[in-house]
Amino acid sequence: MVGASVDQPDAGIARRRWMSVLKHAGLIALSVVMVYPLIWLVVSSFKPNEKIFSDLSIFTGDLTFENYLHGWTSQQLPFSVFLVNSSILVLGAIVGNLISCSLAAYAFARLRFWGRNAFFAIMLGTIMLPFHVVLVPQFVIFRELGWLETFLPLIVPKFLAADAFFIFLMVQFIRGLPKEIFEAARIDGAGQFRIYSQITLPLMVPALATTAIFTFIWTWGDFFGPLIYLRTRENFPVSIALKGFVDAQSSSDYGAMFAMSVVSLIPLFLAFLIGQRYLIKGFATTGIK
Repeated sequence: MVGASVDQPDAGIARRRWMSVLKHAGLIALSVVMVYPLIWLVVSSFKPNEKIFSDLSIFTGDLTFENYLHGWTSQQLPFSVFLVNSSILVLGAIVGNLISCSLAAYAFARLRFWGRNAFFAIMLGTIMLPFHVVLVPQFVIFRELGWLETFLPLIVPKFLAADAFFIFLMVQFIRGLPKEIFEAARIDGAGQFRIYSQITLPLMVPALATTAIFTFIWTWGDFFGPLIYLRTRENFPVSIALKGFVDAQSSSDYGAMFAMSVVSLIPLFLAFLIGQRYLIKGFATTGIK
């Protein structure tokens, strides 16, 4: 009886260890499957064009930097021009979202005004509104303002709190802050703008960082917006410039496209790696699952 009682816990521990090993092995295998396309992209960017699709292996000895050299200068302009254009769009979008969304979120979370709940519900409803529904009216407005062929249609809406998701995220964060902090500030005579700028914003760093990172990722990879408003090559961002390597009516330079795709992915990886802990903290403290 004593031996059986001793062996039973040992068997349970061994079983849990095997389950843990199998679980981790499955996760590793799934990770390899998910990461393989990215690895193939990087390896293919070093392959000659004729071997990219004929040899799908990631283990090859015929590598060259020619795709990077050719891709950087093959579109009439250096690829750095497109990187700068994307950086301008990203910077404008980040600044606009941080300012406008934080102001709107503070108003919804801490100010009392007529129709606040109704306006908040309408704002949340716009999250489900497809972008294509408002595409034509927006295009007509921007055309009448003479903003076509400029970055303004892609940047100015960000200063008007147009991204309801980030407003909701910040509202949830502000509502989670202790009310005593705001009450103490009012007792000390602080006005609403001072409470917003000197108390709320410093405490909202995780939510602001989350907003900045997601805005960076979405704006950097946005294809449809620049395609609608930008026609001049000098104004193209990276997302539109990459399309220039593929031509349905003539030969496509996939090697150069893959090489510049790798270059364009580097800022995204850096942004995610730098802000990863803020992303996790931002979602953890806002209660968004």
